[in-house]
Amino acid sequence: MGQSDREGAGVLHSVSPATNDVVATYKKTTPAETGRVVERADRAFESWRRTSFGVRAASMRRAADLLEERKERYASLMALEMGKPLAQGRSEIEKCAWACRFFADHAEEFLAAEPAETSASRSYVAFRPLGVVLGVMPWNFPFWQVVRFAAPALMAGNACVLKHASNVSGCALAIGEMFHDAGFPEGLFGVLLVGSDEVVRVLELPRVRAVALTGSSAAGRSIASHAGRLLKKSVLELGGSDPYVVLEDADLDLAVEVCAAARLVNAGQSCIAAKRFIVVEPVRDEFTERFTERLRRTRMGDPMGEGVEMGPLARRDLRDQLHAQVRESVRRGASLALGGEVPPGPGAYYPPTVLTEVRPGMPAFDEETFGPVAAIVGARTEAAAIQCANESPYGLGAAVFTRDAARGERIASEAFEAGACFVNAQVHSDPRLPFGGVKESGYGRELGSFGIREFVNVKSVYVR
Repeated sequence: MGQSDREGAGVLHSVSPATNDVVATYKKTTPAETGRVVERADRAFESWRRTSFGVRAASMRRAADLLEERKERYASLMALEMGKPLAQGRSEIEKCAWACRFFADHAEEFLAAEPAETSASRSYVAFRPLGVVLGVMPWNFPFWQVVRFAAPALMAGNACVLKHASNVSGCALAIGEMFHDAGFPEGLFGVLLVGSDEVVRVLELPRVRAVALTGSSAAGRSIASHAGRLLKKSVLELGGSDPYVVLEDADLDLAVEVCAAARLVNAGQSCIAAKRFIVVEPVRDEFTERFTERLRRTRMGDPMGEGVEMGPLARRDLRDQLHAQVRESVRRGASLALGGEVPPGPGAYYPPTVLTEVRPGMPAFDEETFGPVAAIVGARTEAAAIQCANESPYGLGAAVFTRDAARGERIASEAFEAGACFVNAQVHSDPRLPFGGVKESGYGRELGSFGIREFVNVKSVYVR
């Protein structure tokens, strides 16, 4: 079932990727209802913007408590709608609760007025909310993507309207219910069950002041062009083809485990999942052998089963697209070391797959592979490895493995062309750090002090 099948006339379908069965059907939000949702959010904003940070924080901390109380329910919902194993779903909810508490604790500090020395008797920079922020969110981390956009936006005094991916409508409604139950004003966080073809119409509504999108580069280009036409602020977190560079002095025990986890997280369906493994020649063969064996041991199965490391991909059309990228890479000269075959039976399963002898000009190198496909690329030297890492239209995350911490920090800080660069660790988002990319991975930042300032009016105040 493709995306068009999920957005039928007047309804949205949630389809289990483990069985291909329709598990729920939801009535679409009509254009008239959409207008009312946005109007309610705008009315709620007018009072919410005047509340103290203490009042906002109390509701946000209650949201964190509810996330933890409902963790099992939410993890099961994610497993049902998009195939995330239960253990990973629980971790996602725990991270959401962490982010809620982090911004409850730090929003006032991050948005405190900054004095400026001018000829005025008093001058400073103030940070004031913009209004209704539209969030266009993806299915791969159905709770985390929403909370990391909404928690700072709400704590800054904005209202939020969510357009979630059509295949996780149940998650969208659960998030809306959670914010309501946490005590946020009626309508401040609104949910729209609409198709992707209706996003621009929502963005065009005058009361929508800004948009945050996490999605593909193609979706980002579309939203950016419309937001620019409308002169509305946009923040885009888009695709990635993250390189993990393994140098000759790397701790291979560590590198193999971290790289395997980074490739298989969420069945490889993450913008910041490791995708290209660029290994210098002295350790390439050993790394490839050990890494391939580690992926071979992965336990793939029903996401509702305990102990499962990897579930199905979120949709069969996405699985088929990934398989086509593998087949085309092999046709162009890559070698298949593991996997690469569609398993029999129902569901959108795809096995951990390792491609070697990958080079530019192959889909496994040039494109984002949104699934458990690892591309191993050889490089003669550190300089060649860095050049290869940056030879991509994307720039979201990157990692390097070396026993020389100073060497690794130099590469991460100065050499990589990416927004999040890690040394001897898996690239991940953290509420304490800004998150976002460069090049075709988007612009703007989420999380941290930079993220909460994206959807505010940076206002200069001058008093003579």
